[in-house]
Amino acid sequence: MPKIKTRRAAAKRFSRTGSGEFKRRRKNLRHILTKKNAKRRRRLGQTTTVDGANKKAVRRMLPNG
Repeated sequence: MPKIKTRRAAAKRFSRTGSGEFKRRRKNLRHILTKKNAKRRRRLGQTTTVDGANKKAVRRMLPNG
């Protein structure tokens, strides 16, 4: 059997935590920032975990961790 390849685009966007979940960046922090208040921009800068509905798809794209 050949080795399973990792989707490189997914590897750049997601990383695994110590408990086995996947970390991701939040959206909406690229442009049109003037109308977003400071509290919202601060929260958008933090990472979060992948939703349960998408966890299986992310795991499939990153078979080697």
